[in-house]
Amino acid sequence: MTSTPKGKEVQAGKLYGVGLGPGDPDLITRKAARLIETAKVIAYPTLAGSDSFARAIAVDLIPADVREIVMDVPMSVERGPAQSAYDAGAAAIAAALENGDDVVCLCEGDPFFYGSFMYLHARLSERFVCEVVPGVTSVTACAARAAMPLAARNERVTILPGPLPEEELRSRIEGAESVVIMKVGRHLEKIRQVIDALGLTHDATYVERATLPDEIVLPLSEAPETAPYFSMILLTKGADPWL
Repeated sequence: MTSTPKGKEVQAGKLYGVGLGPGDPDLITRKAARLIETAKVIAYPTLAGSDSFARAIAVDLIPADVREIVMDVPMSVERGPAQSAYDAGAAAIAAALENGDDVVCLCEGDPFFYGSFMYLHARLSERFVCEVVPGVTSVTACAARAAMPLAARNERVTILPGPLPEEELRSRIEGAESVVIMKVGRHLEKIRQVIDALGLTHDATYVERATLPDEIVLPLSEAPETAPYFSMILLTKGADPWL
């Protein structure tokens, strides 16, 4: 609760971290759509001054008179600049919440699965009521678009980030049954070499921009030389586990 200049208490707003799914607007959940359509304040990240992918997914649902809080996150391997951007974003969101407004934070994929909303949640959840609305993850979207079941019965799924060192990637893939490699981007050649050295290229599928109009789904052996950030490699070893 905060106080107005006249001494009247104002009920703080609620923060919603809303998952939008991997890109296809039809994969936005009904709850997420309802929150966006009725929002007075929305927040979302942009990357190094470019347009916001999260906002683009939900653009048809955003009210014309909504207030927008833009968090510009710099492209840097150093953690400091990005953390400063989340500090500034959290401060702007906190001001809106203290004013009694709910804030809907737009999140690509799922807010708590490699999602930037977790950084805002860490900064604000002790002061304000927060609710996380889950979204379709890129992992499940890629598996669906590739028609590639990832696990059955007691099978294990291992999810690895592409920036891992080559030796760590190799050891983790060797000990895994079903593997998802995310954040492929500029690490594609390294990942491809590791998988090929393990003799698993024929078991691997490359997926780029899943669910979007320019989606690509190919055997890894036919994948392009370069990959965008929104790309993934799915790997299931041996015979179909669901048979």
